[in-house]
Amino acid sequence: MRSIRIAFAAALIMGLFMGTILPGQASAQAKRTITVATDATWPPMEMVDANKNIVGFDIDYMNAIAKEAGFNVVFKNTAWDGIFAGLPAGKYDAVISSVTITDERKKELDFSDPYTSVGQILVTPKNLKVKGLADMKGKKVGAQIGTTGAFEIKKVSGVELKTYDEVGLAFADMAAGRIEGVVCDNPTAINFALYNKDYKAKFKVVGKPFTQENYGIAVKKGNKELVDLFNKGIKAVKAKGLDKKFEQKWLR
Repeated sequence: MRSIRIAFAAALIMGLFMGTILPGQASAQAKRTITVATDATWPPMEMVDANKNIVGFDIDYMNAIAKEAGFNVVFKNTAWDGIFAGLPAGKYDAVISSVTITDERKKELDFSDPYTSVGQILVTPKNLKVKGLADMKGKKVGAQIGTTGAFEIKKVSGVELKTYDEVGLAFADMAAGRIEGVVCDNPTAINFALYNKDYKAKFKVVGKPFTQENYGIAVKKGNKELVDLFNKGIKAVKAKGLDKKFEQKWLR
């Protein structure tokens, strides 16, 4: 019996050196890693915390998608201007960054199923008496460049659009009196106008969202495999009610 045990032990050691995977290791080693770009300047959806970690609703959601669909995810903080160009260039595999699914964007990109919905809303100084974007004629209104907020401002004749690389710069300009309104997604508007300690005494949210938009995860055109993988994860996240937990945590 001793000789049999020795032979078995020797075979096991040899197998390890030859790359044999022990039980429990296979699933971990087989997981692929997907790099996902995000512009972490859009609280509470994606932002950098005090410890310089990328956090937010989208980040929690993508981590949950990865867990449910069986892959590892690495986030890459990327400026919004040009974030989509990084997909065909191979700089990363996907973008999750409060990206509204639009017909125009679908010409160049493919999207996952929607994972949440938002709307555009107007934020102004508290002393400005307006009921909506149509009342901002003759005034300057800010938005982050290339966003649906900027697109909506362009639709209103007589309103001057001023674009910014980051939405936070638009709010800073409004606090300084250089513009008189900001249009952005309602969770971000609420975050800046109602919860930001520097702005909550100065700004107000005007009315209700005036658009209805779906967020999706963007990938390079034709990458059906990745779309299917994300959809699998989104379906599982919603089935388990994890999306509602993320809403309670981040969207208040």
